[in-house]
Amino acid sequence: MTDDASPAYRALALQSETRAVNGLPPEDARAAMMTAIGRVRAQVTAARGWVGPDLRLVVLPEYFLTGFPMGESVALWRETAALAPDGPEYEALAAIAADLGIFLSGNAYESDPHFPALYFQSSFIIDPRGETVLRYRRLHSMYSPSPYDVWDAYLDVYGIDGVLPVARTELGMLACVASEEILYPELARVLALRGAEVFCHSTSEASSPALLPKEIARRARATENLAYVVSANSGGLDGIAIPRDSTSGGSKVVDFEGRVLAEAAQGESVVATAELDLAALRRHRARPGMGNLLSRTKPALWAEEYARHEVERPNGLDGVVPDRAWFVRRQRDSLARLREAGVIR
Repeated sequence: MTDDASPAYRALALQSETRAVNGLPPEDARAAMMTAIGRVRAQVTAARGWVGPDLRLVVLPEYFLTGFPMGESVALWRETAALAPDGPEYEALAAIAADLGIFLSGNAYESDPHFPALYFQSSFIIDPRGETVLRYRRLHSMYSPSPYDVWDAYLDVYGIDGVLPVARTELGMLACVASEEILYPELARVLALRGAEVFCHSTSEASSPALLPKEIARRARATENLAYVVSANSGGLDGIAIPRDSTSGGSKVVDFEGRVLAEAAQGESVVATAELDLAALRRHRARPGMGNLLSRTKPALWAEEYARHEVERPNGLDGVVPDRAWFVRRQRDSLARLREAGVIR
C-alpha cells in the first residue's frame, strides 16, 4: 500500500466492555473470545452507521478479548488467552475489517512458534483486505514477557523493523503504542522518526477527572511528535473482583498539537470519534518554527548518553520460563543498579 492518503477521514476509539477469561477452562475461554469478537463486530457495524462511511480507522481497547493475567502461570495464560498469529480469532477479526472496509487496530496476548514457552502482548492493525499490516509486541511490561527479554533471539527472527514497525497505508503512516507504553517518550519518538503519523493506543486504565499520568502522556506524545493519538480505553471490565468501572472511560482522539478532539465518558461508547486531517498534519510537520519539535530533536546526543547507563538488561529470559517472582526480581535488580549509580538514594 502507499501512503497517498485521503485529505481526511474519521477515526474511532471504540470504548467496549472487556469480559475477563480468568479461571475459565481453555476451551471455554476460546468460546468467550469468539463471543467477544461477535460483540465487537456488532458494535463496529453500528458505529459505522452512526459515524458515517468516512469512518476508516477503529481502535479497540487493550486485551479486549481476555482481560489480564492475575497470577496465572505463563504456561496457563498462554494456553488460556494467547492467540495464535494465524488462529481463528485473528481470522474473525480480519473478516470484520474486510466486511466493513475499515482498518481495525487492537491488542491481545499472542503466542509465537519461535518462542513456544512464552507469550507476548501484541498490538495489531488489520487493513480492509483482511491482512495484518502491523504487529507490534509490547516492549515495556511489568509481568509479561517482552521481546527485550529474549532480545538477541528475537532480533535474529524479526530484525529491528519487526520490533519497531510502522505501516505505510492509505490512512498514512500508522503505528501502535500499547497501554502504559504511552509513558515512555523514547518509543513514540523513535516510531515518529520512522514516519508514524497516527498512534493507535489500546489501553485499559483508570479514568478520572484529574490529569493522571497516562492522560498527560497522551497529550505530550502527540505534541512532541506532531502526531495524532487515537486512544481506546475499556468500557468496563467484568469477570474479576476489581470493580468493573475502575477501567472505564476517557477514550479520546488527540490531535498533533495536543488538543483533545473528542472524549468518551464511562461505559461503552462510540463518542470518541474525530476527523484526522493528514494534509494539515503534514503541513505542520513541514513548517519551520519553534513548535516543530520533531525536527529539532538530537538523536545522536541521546544515543551516546543512553549508552552510558544500564538499567533493565536484555535477554533475561534466555532459557528461562518466568514466574511472577522473576519479574519482581528483575525490577529489584534494576533498582539496585540505579542505587549503585547514585540515581536513587
